[in-house]
Amino acid sequence: MVVAESVPVQGFDPSSGLVVATGLAALFAVLVDGLWRWARGVVTIVHEAGHATVAVLTGRRLTGIRLHYDTSGLTLSVGKPTGIGMVLTVAAGFLSPSLVGLAGVGLLALDQVTVMLWAGAAALVAMLVMVRNAYGALALLVTGSAVVAVSLRAPADVQAAFGYTMTWFLLIGAVRPVSELWRQRRRHPGRRSDADHLDRLTGVPAAVWVLVFGLTTLAALGSGGWLLLASTA
Repeated sequence: MVVAESVPVQGFDPSSGLVVATGLAALFAVLVDGLWRWARGVVTIVHEAGHATVAVLTGRRLTGIRLHYDTSGLTLSVGKPTGIGMVLTVAAGFLSPSLVGLAGVGLLALDQVTVMLWAGAAALVAMLVMVRNAYGALALLVTGSAVVAVSLRAPADVQAAFGYTMTWFLLIGAVRPVSELWRQRRRHPGRRSDADHLDRLTGVPAAVWVLVFGLTTLAALGSGGWLLLASTA
């Protein structure tokens, strides 16, 4: 059934209008505070998925994930409290939305929209197994249901529009949490954050880590956006 549904999407040639329109829709969702308050949850899911994935890949034992109503999240793992594995695990959060967005760019370039959708659904199911609070489970179920519904029921052009919108949204949406982190640290320097945790782990100042996150997410947005627009030329 999955194979049959994926056939119409292959070879779908998106117009420049579709790519630009989905990019503008994603930008609108990030810039408008009322929309961002709800849409930010998707970025949080990818953020926590990044922590969880790198924790497992570096040999740590994942013990739980929490997603909260205020769009914050928490990923818990057991292992050595210092070292490169811990550093990579902590650093992965803010970088993951950009990296997943770039992966989306690659899949779109290969006309693999359905593969993108099912990969996203599989990741959400994996997170659902590890989520440890009711709101987090609800958020994953709602998001996963939307992805599965589009991949199974939507025609090729709707699947493509959804794939482009989500790719743009992750590339653009990755930038705003970093700017929010920078403002938060200026107003409340004592609050804990991934950058402060990395400061303690590496001795590199938290402000430098915020700068690294900012430059990386902007570079991903610039390169990914250029590739998306160039694909229709």
